[in-house]
Amino acid sequence: MENLISLVNKIQRACTALGDHGEGSALPTLWDSLPAIAVVGGQSSGKSSVLESVVGKDFLPRGSGIVTRRPLVLQLHKLEEGSREYAEFLHLPRKRFTDFAAVRKEISDETDRETGRTKQISSVPIHLSIYSPNVVNLTLIDLPGLTKVAVEGQPDSIVQDIENMVRSYIEKPNCIILAISPANQDLATSDAIKISREVDPTGERTFGVLTKIDLMDKGTDAVDILEGKAYRLKYPWIGVVNRSQADINKNVDMIAARRREREYFSSTPEYKHLAHRMGSEHLAKMMSKHLENVIKSKIPGIQSLINKTIIEIETELSRLGKPIATDAGGKLYMIMEICRLFDQNYKEHLDGVRSGGDKIYYVFDNQLPAALKRLQFDKQLAMENIRKLITEADGYQPHLIAPEQGYRRLIESTLVTIRGPAEAAVDAVHALLKELVHKAVSETPVCYFPKLS
Repeated sequence: MENLISLVNKIQRACTALGDHGEGSALPTLWDSLPAIAVVGGQSSGKSSVLESVVGKDFLPRGSGIVTRRPLVLQLHKLEEGSREYAEFLHLPRKRFTDFAAVRKEISDETDRETGRTKQISSVPIHLSIYSPNVVNLTLIDLPGLTKVAVEGQPDSIVQDIENMVRSYIEKPNCIILAISPANQDLATSDAIKISREVDPTGERTFGVLTKIDLMDKGTDAVDILEGKAYRLKYPWIGVVNRSQADINKNVDMIAARRREREYFSSTPEYKHLAHRMGSEHLAKMMSKHLENVIKSKIPGIQSLINKTIIEIETELSRLGKPIATDAGGKLYMIMEICRLFDQNYKEHLDGVRSGGDKIYYVFDNQLPAALKRLQFDKQLAMENIRKLITEADGYQPHLIAPEQGYRRLIESTLVTIRGPAEAAVDAVHALLKELVHKAVSETPVCYFPKLS
């Protein structure tokens, strides 16, 4: 099953590299068929701290306002004990990061490359893989935090833009929602719960995570929420205790922070009976196991989609023909070959090997003679009319053999009479020839090169 998650991770990386990340695509997308866990929460809900606790590293940008401005596809790969931890970005495939402060800077820099040094957001994801013996095999998508007010430098539409982006991920039936809510705020005002309830009203796809439990007012606790009494989900709520800002400023070790988190739940009377399913370590293991089960159930559909897409692409490639040459000589040869095929197809249409030539024959053998028969030649070629034309053309001059000018006038008048049917026949043949040209073009690769045709 661990290999199965790795395989899905590779497919996701391929999708991202090829520009298939679901958002704004009118075509069927493989990305939408792959199970994924989307992390949703309002600003300052502790979303970044939860992700860092799961990874065990301080690697995400921090600050005020909207810090996450692009989706971050975070893939965790478990290594053998004693292996060295490192990170890789999809846009920097040959570079390994062992300094996670550099990872944080690269996330910020890559965000700025896409959005500019503004506070705009982008739906194009950043793809980050982290390899460590201290993680479980898991894929998470960190989304921008939901907000209610646009700050200075942001368009008024930023609130709706972020919500639309979050919805585009969590509305998909294959998406698992990790809803992050702070315990020191009323759950009824939780942005994550609100939007999750709208897209997943039964809670079948939603996991609730409660942060900042240790920051609740004295005399209050989160037991009702964690036990599912305040708001019930299909899966049990999980509470986490993240590092405080002071711990972050002091660069408190993540492993030590995890240990303190375990001690907090096991030593606090209100949560002691829930300690076995609390904490970021339990969250990571449970989400990894759930992701395995979801992937297993979706394998037939994913395999079917991939096979169907392969057939469609192979059919399209076959229709498009051979690859295009890149050098000048190869291009010239390709053009000459295309012209030769066009010439061959066009001649076959004219010669009757292919359809078309029979229509031209019909114009000359039936259409033109029928039109000529309808003309009133009897009157024009009557003896009286001929005598009159010859007399008027030649006058009193004697003729040695025949009245040349008279005959010429007679021929010219007859040609004027048949000009209409003759021009109609020419137009008909011209239209048929153009039709044959289009047919011959459509039957050769020249149709894919508009400038040639």
